[in-house]
Amino acid sequence: MNRQIVFVLIAIVVLLNGCTLAPKYTRPNTPIPPQWPQGEAYESTRPVPGTATVATVAALGWQEFFTDERLQNVIETALNNNRDLRLAALNVEQARAMYGVQRAELLPSINAVGAGSKQRASSDFTMPGAPRTTRRYSVDLGITAWEIDFFGRIRSLEKQALEQYLATEEARRSAQIAIVNEVSRVYLALAADREKLKLAQSTLEIQQNIYDLVHSQYQVGLATKIDLRRAQTQVDVARGDVARYTQLVAQDRNALNLLAGTTVPEGLLPSDLASVSPPKAISAGLSSEVLLHRPDIMAAEHQLKAANAFIGAARAAFFPRISLTTALGTASDELSDLFKSGKDTWSYAGQAVMPIFDARTWAALRVSKARRKIILAQYEKAIQAAFREVADALALRGTIDQQLSAQQSLVDAVAETYHLCLERYNSGVDSYLSVLDAQRSLYAAQQGLISLRLAKLASKVQLYAVLGGGGGQTNERSGGSQPRANSDLKS
Repeated sequence: MNRQIVFVLIAIVVLLNGCTLAPKYTRPNTPIPPQWPQGEAYESTRPVPGTATVATVAALGWQEFFTDERLQNVIETALNNNRDLRLAALNVEQARAMYGVQRAELLPSINAVGAGSKQRASSDFTMPGAPRTTRRYSVDLGITAWEIDFFGRIRSLEKQALEQYLATEEARRSAQIAIVNEVSRVYLALAADREKLKLAQSTLEIQQNIYDLVHSQYQVGLATKIDLRRAQTQVDVARGDVARYTQLVAQDRNALNLLAGTTVPEGLLPSDLASVSPPKAISAGLSSEVLLHRPDIMAAEHQLKAANAFIGAARAAFFPRISLTTALGTASDELSDLFKSGKDTWSYAGQAVMPIFDARTWAALRVSKARRKIILAQYEKAIQAAFREVADALALRGTIDQQLSAQQSLVDAVAETYHLCLERYNSGVDSYLSVLDAQRSLYAAQQGLISLRLAKLASKVQLYAVLGGGGGQTNERSGGSQPRANSDLKS
């Protein structure tokens, strides 16, 4: 018994200090420039006083970034009810459970086994005077085929499962960022489409009044039939736009309801862009290294670490597997004597399996190395895609104010031109064609102004999302699990 206890203690010490054959992980160099693009399309990347910098964007909760209370309520509803986010949270739970299963392989499985048997042997095989019928009853407590992880095979697989769990948690954060970003995008699009619908309705009313005026002039011979038909075309165009924007508003509401997982009350919906409070201003800072803290990039890196750990498991397959089986119990030929003195039993056995030739182990090692290269390429691609997303958002933010200023000036100029042409037409100085051209230009310029105002608001949201904002806070009712440090998982 003493030898058995010593043997088990030695095995536990060896297990706890077992080595691993996984290659040492080193974070790959980022395949992007160290700084954001510079040029006329980009404003200064130096932090602006009063704005959130990249160091604080990830920690800036969406409740702080979005200042509009109605939009906050819609986002909170989506985080509570969106099915995609719920699935992402359930995937985290599943990955965590799978990690627990793999981690348990490091520990022995202790089982209690009770057995009873009764056997009658042939007289040819029974000693004279010995009973032909024998009984055996036993109770054992022991460890069955516990693999002692000398070469880190199980430890490498446990590390792989841990990294996959952490990657799934980062994927959940990415899903939350995507939900927050998409809800705000659809919300702003609904506001813009409602404003365009109001513009189309107002234009239809104006065009109808002009048509009535031209029609009355046509009846008394002051306007030609061409003027009448031109006025009618503008009415028909405005009617078509009213129908089209009515459709878009309905589709925006349907998309918002789907994202929210429920019907969003009318009181939480915007009437136009002016009714939406703009998000908080943020700054991209100077260094592009902040991309490494984006959830999708961190998830890709965790997958790379998992592939690195799997190489260790593939290498360990070339070395012996040592397992231990032990049992401590009692046995008797009578059930009533099972726990009496002198009936105790014990046993232990060790087994070592040394692979001599198995072509599958070499193939598995090549597969693990190829898989790591594939995931490395995916990791680098994810970083490059993230860099482009931020660069595009910065290019839009750097030019949108100039576009808005030019568009507003265009609207003012075309509006004045339209009123002058209309006065000249009413005075009989000019033809209706000038009024028609000016009105078309004004309507298009007004629509363009609304689109640019939408683009400015959306660009702030997009920059916040591509810098990794919006995924750090999880609503408990949404079913999301809070991220935990590696030390907490291993405790």
